[in-house]
Amino acid sequence: MSFTARRRQIFAVTWITYAGFYFCRKNLSIVLPLLLGVSGLRSIDLANIIFGYSLFYAVGQFGFGFLSDRIGPKRIVGFGLLLVVGSNLLMGMRASLIWLLLFACLNGAGQSTGWSGLVKTMASWFSSRNRGVVMAWWGTNYVLGGFLATAFATWSVAQHWILPRLGWRLGFFLPALVVLVITAIFFFGMEESPEKAGFVRRTWDDRPVVQSDRSSWRDLGILLCKPSLWTISISYFFLELCRYALMFWLPFYMVNRLRYDLQTAGYLSSLYELVGILGAVIAGYVSDRLTQSRRAPVSVIMLCGLGVVMLLHPFLAKYGLAGTALAISLAGVLSYGPDTLLSGAAAQDIGEAKAAASASGLVDGIGHLGALFSPYVVVYVSGRYGWDRLFLIFAGAAFLAGAVLIPMWNLRPSLRPGAQFEREVMPQIVS
Repeated sequence: MSFTARRRQIFAVTWITYAGFYFCRKNLSIVLPLLLGVSGLRSIDLANIIFGYSLFYAVGQFGFGFLSDRIGPKRIVGFGLLLVVGSNLLMGMRASLIWLLLFACLNGAGQSTGWSGLVKTMASWFSSRNRGVVMAWWGTNYVLGGFLATAFATWSVAQHWILPRLGWRLGFFLPALVVLVITAIFFFGMEESPEKAGFVRRTWDDRPVVQSDRSSWRDLGILLCKPSLWTISISYFFLELCRYALMFWLPFYMVNRLRYDLQTAGYLSSLYELVGILGAVIAGYVSDRLTQSRRAPVSVIMLCGLGVVMLLHPFLAKYGLAGTALAISLAGVLSYGPDTLLSGAAAQDIGEAKAAASASGLVDGIGHLGALFSPYVVVYVSGRYGWDRLFLIFAGAAFLAGAVLIPMWNLRPSLRPGAQFEREVMPQIVS
């Protein structure tokens, strides 16, 4: 197989793999309304379950990112897939708080292996030349994956011809079976680097060189000293607080505030990811083609737009299904655009091939500390002040995420000669 064909294969396998993770992630948001009242579960109990998931996801990002750089992403991501499948199967067996909390935490740990490990794989196989575009298309995996996962989980609990007596449990069982199939595809189809696939890395004058994508403690130290890493991470914190609240609680909001039935709420909330694909692709093309691979300008503009949409959401929701669908769609476009840039292309720019997993893990991990707070923000503000006030919080988070990035408006990857396939080069963040 030629290098180009193998690179297409890697793109496809890693895309499918990360999209698959979402089948055992978004199902929780669909099952949540069905769990309310089961075995005495209250809203605060559901918030605790999501907190546990988010805590282990965030902590896992820090550790598994560095492990992917040290021992290779295939082992780490493969372990995570198996952990995700097992924890979801077990979550479907009982509805007690302790049981669900325990396996939600294990699910979060398994989920945390995916992004950083697969981003490192993409950094090893693809260069910086069109990184914004490549990662924009690749980043549609979690946008489209989230949409498909939401629709599939909704169908799983609403259908009446596959063991309907299991009810909410099917929201865990059926997605786990899908991810099990994807796990097999991953193990048989993924190579973590071109060297592992038998290709020789070459320099600009075509002489073979020896270069490892494994990182060291020194590489990690250099990475941690880059201000751009922390700037992006802080911005991502506020973005993820908003995005995860919308991702997990939109169905709950529409059922309890707008009085939609669960099936309508589930399918309508899936627009957040479906239309979000457009935002991811637009952000990548604009970043590479119009702003010289600068990630900040595109992210700032889209985050400010997200803040405006959050301010307008309560007014748009008054126009029924059409207004709610419009608000959710715009929110998807304007949140997934900067999300794919910051956690994908920008993290790769900072970490380069050696530390791409560590950089993306740190950015994603700090970002998901914001996701830790999102369930409590949702439960407290919506319960005490109402759902409309909650969207003011989301607007403030979006504006803060954009404001943090303004000092790095002119930062971009610069091309320098170095070891890379097809005479391509790796980036160095400069001003």
